[in-house]
Amino acid sequence: MMAKVEDLRAKTDDQLTADLADLKREAFNLRFQAATNQLERPARIKEVRRDIARIKTLQGERARVAK
Repeated sequence: MMAKVEDLRAKTDDQLTADLADLKREAFNLRFQAATNQLERPARIKEVRRDIARIKTLQGERARVAK
């Protein structure tokens, strides 16, 4: 399930940080599965990486606005 930008914007900074940690953990597990040839949905790696990028972009925007 890919995160929508509007949904992410509605979340607090703490929620985004928690989501980012979860996604990084999932990305690690997916890389591990790929290395051991146990990956069921290879496209999920791409989705997770893009969701991580969306959250980091949003955090960067908020940090620039907070200055």
